[in-house]
Amino acid sequence: MTDESRFRQPQFLSGSEHEPTHRLRCAVHGFIRYSSAERRIIDHRLFRRLRYIRQLALTELVYPGATHTRFEHSLGVMEMASRIFDRLAASAGAMMESVFSEIPELKKETMARARQVCRLAALLHDVGHCCFSHAAEKVLHKESGHEKLSIDLISKSDFLADEINRFFFDGCAKLVASLIGDSAPQIQILSEIVSGQIDADRTDYLLRDSHHCGVDYGRFDYRRLIECLTVWQDQEGMSRLLLKLSMVSLS
Repeated sequence: MTDESRFRQPQFLSGSEHEPTHRLRCAVHGFIRYSSAERRIIDHRLFRRLRYIRQLALTELVYPGATHTRFEHSLGVMEMASRIFDRLAASAGAMMESVFSEIPELKKETMARARQVCRLAALLHDVGHCCFSHAAEKVLHKESGHEKLSIDLISKSDFLADEINRFFFDGCAKLVASLIGDSAPQIQILSEIVSGQIDADRTDYLLRDSHHCGVDYGRFDYRRLIECLTVWQDQEGMSRLLLKLSMVSLS
């Protein structure tokens, strides 16, 4: 297999509503682009409520600049997840496509659907957060936690499931919810992109929290990190996200 056959360009679902024609300016990542279908989810009341939930709860009482919200963080995680997915697809696209296509909902437009599911999971991973974020989670969420509520909001038809399936494809909501909860082995790597050991969630909140608090502790070379990510497939066929360390000679 040649390098060219492994490479995959970023792919979008069929239809003009899935082209990334919208954009917003992010203080951390620059322009974040999204489609009209994704805008329908972003404009949904359940996601819009994140505009009023501080990312760092009451931290603004100590660091006055820390007024950023779960809304902008969620958009940033979607952007980071997309960059990670596209990087992996550029180096191991054939392997990813082969594994993803084992999922019935991903047999058609495999890479485009997988990329879309990953973006939506990143966008909605915090949709279940309540006021004061983690500071009040044990009181308001009790034993369930915000992840369980996020999964319910995504997967149940009374909330976002019907919209997600209608705007994207049948079964999309179930796959999105599974990336936040328990995903099938074939798409475990998508779950790791969103929330794993080296993930889009941590990448965004470290950079964003540092930026708004005015501190340096969370700033790191995330571009280099993404460039070093790779896909590894074990003997059981499960794909995992790994960090590849390499020395580069400039001579």
